[in-house]
Amino acid sequence: MQRKVAGAAVQPGGSCTRFGDVSPQPSLQQGIDQAGSPIGLLWKPNSEPWKPPVLPDEFVSWGREQGAAYQGVALSDLSHHMRDLFIEGPDATRLLSDVSANNYESFQIGQAKQFVPVTERGWIVQDGILMRDAEDRYTLSGPPASQNWVLYHGERGDYAVSFRDDPDSQFRPGGGGPVLFRYQVQGPRAPELVERVFGGPLPETRFFHSAPVTLNGHELRALRHGMAGQAGYEFIGDYVDGEAVKQAFIEAGEEFGLIQVGALAYSSNGIESGWIPTPTPGIYTDPDLEPYRQWLGLFTLEGQRGLHGTWFSEDLEQYYVSPYELGYGRSIAFNHDFIGRDALEQAKHNVSRRKVTLVLDAGDTRKLLGEAPDFFLSYARYRIEVDSTPVGMTFYTAYLAHLDRILALSLVAGEHAEPGTEVTLVYGEHPGPGHDPNGKFDFKRLRATVRPAPYNEFARTQYRAD
Repeated sequence: MQRKVAGAAVQPGGSCTRFGDVSPQPSLQQGIDQAGSPIGLLWKPNSEPWKPPVLPDEFVSWGREQGAAYQGVALSDLSHHMRDLFIEGPDATRLLSDVSANNYESFQIGQAKQFVPVTERGWIVQDGILMRDAEDRYTLSGPPASQNWVLYHGERGDYAVSFRDDPDSQFRPGGGGPVLFRYQVQGPRAPELVERVFGGPLPETRFFHSAPVTLNGHELRALRHGMAGQAGYEFIGDYVDGEAVKQAFIEAGEEFGLIQVGALAYSSNGIESGWIPTPTPGIYTDPDLEPYRQWLGLFTLEGQRGLHGTWFSEDLEQYYVSPYELGYGRSIAFNHDFIGRDALEQAKHNVSRRKVTLVLDAGDTRKLLGEAPDFFLSYARYRIEVDSTPVGMTFYTAYLAHLDRILALSLVAGEHAEPGTEVTLVYGEHPGPGHDPNGKFDFKRLRATVRPAPYNEFARTQYRAD
């Protein structure tokens, strides 16, 4: 098997540029060994929240940009923050079927799916978006961990498959542009804008399916998808055509009040749609995965994306999640053999935590952030309590200006997951290893109420209706 990385041919077993890694060493396993434990490597108090590279923080203001997809029409540039792994060959489907729980029997050309790779023990490695471009060709997009999983197994298995790897723009060798552009156009007025730009309605397309379209001579694909749970499309095409396509939407969008979305608003706009970003990959503690950790570089997402907050445990498995907890049960198919199948068949009937949205008490948050909150976003694992007993943790917490509320996308024990349940969010930063896991550390306690996830009603009830 020959694989292609960033456009250059590399023989099997060669090094790979992965999320900023310029050599295969030091490895993730070496980093764990030097730190003394996985949690010693990953616990990083006060970590800055992620935001997309290249984009400006704001175009008009983060608050208006957050609300644009709910009040008018928003244009988000997704071209720079995702890694694309292009997978091609007669065994592409067999490889993907072996390493993920998805249903490939019903996977149509032009369709996208939430990619669900799990370890042998049933823990999510990390999700992504998998598009089937042709019978034997796929594109896997998103945070880089699931791509690493596919590359590793593709290199070491007997698969007739090749790869082309395009990292995100922060780590692309040479600083050039990406292979593909991606523009999300969504909001109540998105259908009107799309019709204006294309001179009429686009072909009827189901959710997470796409249709080939042409705009001013540029060929692109229109995918029915939107992060905020509103009507709209994701337009995908060759990056060389991207600026012309974007300008067509911007010029036509003046009539509809189009607002471009900057890095701050984009980082926080997924919370209402119920998507938990970058859960901790379940790869750090299984002895059988040591060869994988030796293969992974330390300077990868897996080695550098830290944990912090008030839920601290020396046992990293406390942070692992199953795809059922994330709400990916609909994507799991047992019509084929795959890594982790036996564990998922058991996990299906033993889901102890449920995904919910916490709405923080407005009075408590104003005491914390002030009367006119500035931008606030955290991926911290804040402890959630009922009567001082831990019942869950947060994954994604943000102030949403159009709601004037802080929401926290969380996993909580099933008996406390009913909407209306009152809980407490423990806010602060645990110092980490070497300190009492149950220490107080001057944490603040904020009242919160459990609400459904997705929080947005359209996303919860109609988003996937067709």
